[in-house]
Amino acid sequence: MGMKDYLESDSSDSDASATGVSGGGGRKALLKRKDKKRKDKEPALAPKEDKTIVKNKQRVMILSSRGITQRYRHLMSDIFTMLPHSKKDSKLDSKSKLHIINELAADNQCNNTLFFEVRKHKDLFLWMSRTPNGPSVKFLVQSVHTMDELRMTGNCLKGSRPILSFDKNFDNPTTPHMNLLKEMFSQVFGTPRTSRKIKPFIDHVLSFSVVGDMIWFRNYQIIEKQIEGEKQPETSL
Repeated sequence: MGMKDYLESDSSDSDASATGVSGGGGRKALLKRKDKKRKDKEPALAPKEDKTIVKNKQRVMILSSRGITQRYRHLMSDIFTMLPHSKKDSKLDSKSKLHIINELAADNQCNNTLFFEVRKHKDLFLWMSRTPNGPSVKFLVQSVHTMDELRMTGNCLKGSRPILSFDKNFDNPTTPHMNLLKEMFSQVFGTPRTSRKIKPFIDHVLSFSVVGDMIWFRNYQIIEKQIEGEKQPETSL
């Protein structure tokens, strides 16, 4: 009854409402009008934030060419030990067909490559590439000192994650190639948390410094020392 009185009070829609009450069309028209008014009064909802988590899924393939010397073989083994997310492959026979490295990296499910190329059993060239589309960098390796020569003491845990330290020259805006090298070093030597072989410890620092036209790569061990005059906490069972 109230519905009928409301329709009759509207003079402009009296004819349409009178014909629509009997069929139920007038009730639907009123509900639609009320829904439109409610939507106009309601404030607009804020867009949802994208909370996608970016996971570091870097994997490095390490391989060498034929004719590698014992000193450079120890260097390659040291780098393989420092990178828990790396994978070692067999020696590459051909030095001219380097595109085969992309196929080997795809078979090993790796997206970064370190290739040690030795020429004349004397000169060592290191290829660091992002497979399969690049970029790639070629280094002439000099002044090599292996871990056995340094005789590092202490508990340097195998599989621990390193801290990467870069010189301020890598952030110079006038040298964009140094910014690219910093990103490539971070992807190759930065151990992802999702790696299966890592240990929940950080006990060494990988330092990259620029002196002249050379990039010096050093591995520093972190050792905790007791402060003089400080007493050690007593342990009891």
